[in-house]
Amino acid sequence: MSESHGDETKLYLLIFMWLGIFTAATVGVSYLHLPAREGVAVALAIATVKSTLVGLFFMHLKGEHRIIVGVLGVAALFLICLYAIPILDFTHN
Repeated sequence: MSESHGDETKLYLLIFMWLGIFTAATVGVSYLHLPAREGVAVALAIATVKSTLVGLFFMHLKGEHRIIVGVLGVAALFLICLYAIPILDFTHN
């Protein structure tokens, strides 16, 4: 049985609310004046959660076939590599 239109709208609004909360958390963390390494790590962690929510629900990847999930996994590996660049840069300072 598929979800009704009202249930789907409620889910999207709930995800939108969480995205707003995580955006506010990102702004709040910026006011903590954390050391650069920790600040970047926290910002990247929050960005990862937000991008996962967007991908799963707004891009409808939650119910996709295995091949799409596999391609997403490869993209996630590249994302991890791109996240590692600034983290490794801060560890050398």
